[in-house]
Amino acid sequence: MTIEPDVEEPDRRPGAPHPRETSVLFGQGPAERGFLDALASGRLSHGWLITGPEGVGKATLAWRIARHLLAGGQGDSLEMAPSERVFRQVAQLSAPQLLLCRRPWDDKTKRLRTAITVDEIRALKSFFQMSAPDGGWRVAIVDAADDLTVSAANALLKILEEPPARAALLLVSNQPTRLLPTIRSRCRQLRCLPLAPEALAAALQAAGHPVSDAELPVLAVLSGGSPGAALDLAAAGGVALYDDILQLIRTAPPLDRRRLVALADACSGRDSGARFALTLDLLRLAVSRLALAAAGSAIDPVSEAEAALRERLGQHPEQAKIWAELEPDLLGRAERSRALNLDPGQVILDTFLRIDAAAERALLPAA
Repeated sequence: MTIEPDVEEPDRRPGAPHPRETSVLFGQGPAERGFLDALASGRLSHGWLITGPEGVGKATLAWRIARHLLAGGQGDSLEMAPSERVFRQVAQLSAPQLLLCRRPWDDKTKRLRTAITVDEIRALKSFFQMSAPDGGWRVAIVDAADDLTVSAANALLKILEEPPARAALLLVSNQPTRLLPTIRSRCRQLRCLPLAPEALAAALQAAGHPVSDAELPVLAVLSGGSPGAALDLAAAGGVALYDDILQLIRTAPPLDRRRLVALADACSGRDSGARFALTLDLLRLAVSRLALAAAGSAIDPVSEAEAALRERLGQHPEQAKIWAELEPDLLGRAERSRALNLDPGQVILDTFLRIDAAAERALLPAA
């Protein structure tokens, strides 16, 4: 397998190194230990399901495992220097005993296909039918297994039911419950967890995106401990947007109309879909955290703006009920707006008007 120039890779996050090029993995020591212990026991499973939230390092772990096996599977660490021959081969997708299965590029449409089809799994089956020249391991990575079509999933199941010797199949999955139960039952699971703030900061630093001490707690909450999500948020100005949302809700009621119109206008336009989606996601997060704080949950505010918002609108159980009831309403409105292709700016205006009305009710218990 080679890397075609100018072809988009579905498993590469924009602005970050590809997981196969990443030499360090942060915060996933227990998952690595689980694999190494199984390898040392001599009872290594043929199928591995690597799960966890999106962007926490699942694919990086899969590539570390692949390099370790291709190098002979010796030692008690998955660390490997980028100067090593196996590392270089894997980074270039030129290792003969490695296969990557992912959504393919369509030369006719010049786009990535939307799913992993049965043709890719047939190629995987043929790959495993070939014998390794030195009797070593053959390794295949499916990233992401969530992208399999029904036919492809059934074809993959047949491989798992009759696994070849000295072969490892690494399935990366963000949503393992969507996979066939029979696929899950034939794989051993490695669970990757969200990163603590310190590990998150180290991961972002290694990816070339250092964050300040002031940004870190906000990014840790907004990203859910996912370095991948944190990179996306940083690139999209998520920290500043979250602060804008909090500052606007603080003015309610009544909302600062100038700020509201500016925020809604930023979500309008042909190329503003990502901004619109991010705004809705952060709005729901702000309301959810406000409800939890009002209910007495021990969650620290991530900024002065969030602390001030809680002081005004998140102090009593009655307020918690108001915000908790609003959150699913916001989610439903967001889903309907996407399904019906409604005007994004108007959706943002309407959503904040709902928040404004909720804030007016929330002030009554505090009066």
